[in-house]
Amino acid sequence: MVSFKQVSILLFPLFLISLFKSSHAGGIAVYWGQDGGEGSLADTCNTNNYQFVNIAFLSIFGNSQNPQLNLAGHCNPAIINSCTKFSSEIKTCQSKGIKVLLSLGGVAGSYSLSSTAEATDLANYLWNNFLGGTSSSSRPLGDAVLDGIDFDIEAGGGEHYDELAKALNGFNSQKKVYLSAAPQCPYPDAHLDSAIKTGLFDYVWVQFYNNPQCQYSNGNTANLVNAWNQWTSSQANQVFLGVPANEKATTTPNSGFIPSDVLKSKVLPAIRSSDKYGGVMIWNRFFDGQSEYSNAIKIENETNIL
Repeated sequence: MVSFKQVSILLFPLFLISLFKSSHAGGIAVYWGQDGGEGSLADTCNTNNYQFVNIAFLSIFGNSQNPQLNLAGHCNPAIINSCTKFSSEIKTCQSKGIKVLLSLGGVAGSYSLSSTAEATDLANYLWNNFLGGTSSSSRPLGDAVLDGIDFDIEAGGGEHYDELAKALNGFNSQKKVYLSAAPQCPYPDAHLDSAIKTGLFDYVWVQFYNNPQCQYSNGNTANLVNAWNQWTSSQANQVFLGVPANEKATTTPNSGFIPSDVLKSKVLPAIRSSDKYGGVMIWNRFFDGQSEYSNAIKIENETNIL
């Protein structure tokens, strides 16, 4: 007969596994590229705080425009080879296991997709200039091969981004192209709903800020949790909680900043039981460098609590 002690020994590892599974440790994503004072891309990755870095932004595309980067004070994309210096830094990040993606769009920019053909053309451009393809002209970020494409579409319409996602996904037979999206927290997102419904997005980092109806406010987490539950019922594979790194990182005061102690004690315990919990996205590296928000939440976000 098996003794109670023997059964306990056998079951205890399973008990630990269940606790680890239910707590869902997550990663931290950050946006880099919109402030020349935020340090280099290599500096960002050398903090060892992040598992994902979104290079922001490819802010001009569509409507017969030549696609163009806007990396604030880091380089001048209008000058050939001005931004290729980041190739070695991208490789440094990737050598640490960090996924580096190119983010499309942003708040300020001139972009839209007016047809299926434009979506296909943009996918081909991204593949050949930033991903695993080859270009006859200079690749804007040099010969580094990015891990994927982020959709931060906050202007124009939402047409044809589903087709862009499908076209990018079509390159997976040659090299995996990770897809991520940064919708606003009101569900469904006005610009990215059809794209996310394709089910092709590996990561969806939802912006729980600058949106009073679904952000944290004055100790109240109810609106945030309700919106979170809607997003985890979507076709996103993994959902991240998007937060500002400090109060200055939002467009207006009191626009969703969550103090790190509140995030750890109230918000994360309420959301990370979801199987789709992926972690936390921080806007952005410049503000995070000021507040050290990622330092404050890193252990909590990565460590399973028993």
